[in-house]
Amino acid sequence: MENQCQNGTETLLKVSTLNCIDLSNPDIHQSVSLLKQACLDCGFFYLINHGISQEFMDEVFGQSKSFFELPLNEKMKVLRNEKHRGYTPVLDELLDPDNQVHGDYKEGYYIGVEVPEDDPEAEKPFYGPNVWPEDGLLPGWRQTMEKFHHQALEVAKAVARIIALALGLEVDFFDKPEMLGKPIATLRLLHYGGQVSDPSKGLYGAGAHSDYGLITLLATDDVMGLQICKDKDAKPQIWEYVAPVKGAFIVNLGDMLERWSNCIFKSTLHRVLGNGQERYSIAYFVEPSHDCLVECLPTCKSENNPPK
Repeated sequence: MENQCQNGTETLLKVSTLNCIDLSNPDIHQSVSLLKQACLDCGFFYLINHGISQEFMDEVFGQSKSFFELPLNEKMKVLRNEKHRGYTPVLDELLDPDNQVHGDYKEGYYIGVEVPEDDPEAEKPFYGPNVWPEDGLLPGWRQTMEKFHHQALEVAKAVARIIALALGLEVDFFDKPEMLGKPIATLRLLHYGGQVSDPSKGLYGAGAHSDYGLITLLATDDVMGLQICKDKDAKPQIWEYVAPVKGAFIVNLGDMLERWSNCIFKSTLHRVLGNGQERYSIAYFVEPSHDCLVECLPTCKSENNPPK
């Protein structure tokens, strides 16, 4: 379908039509069918009635905005460390070096699974203590983010159970301790300033990339910006917007799940274009633990599709 551009220009926006999975739907077969169709097609779908209240989502977005509105010198005090925790400034990340002139026109904040520094697990990549703004600066900020991290993980596990059924596996396949029992799960707060992107000049809110993990949950405000490319090999590439849906997560599969499923399920290229409006989003990246063996799933190989 095509939607008129938000700012009233004559440009028509190509907007992708995605399947919508309702986590409160008692008909699990319908959910599995819709999810499987989405994962075979583009690896993107909407998730509604996921159990996180709109009131709390609004609080998380409000707290995120409060952080990004701090003076730069305050934000730089919690600069991202070697464990990928903390603040990433504008232009810090470059997701598509072949096509980007500068880095991404976004700033972010990473929050991972909290592991005390004296815990042997903290030696592993992506595990360790988080970095937090000073208590007096943003009251209740840490508590809000920790609560959201916990709730989002439960949503991700619920999605993983439907994915397991869609792949012909036992429903609790991904619940094992070495998988999502002790996951690598990273919450990423994101703020895009009012820059206007121009692909012809190599300027992007976030350059084209696919996520490398298992699944990603994305909550956005009501500003259009996310685009997907269902066929990365097409010349020229065709990009479609993913419309924001109030209260929904946009879920996408990562490269790990594409490989795990022997390339049956898709991990899709996506990017963010700025249109002159500020934009806030919250991404939650989920991967299994370091001890998980990723090899072709038994249900995903056949004579016609031997393990890659």
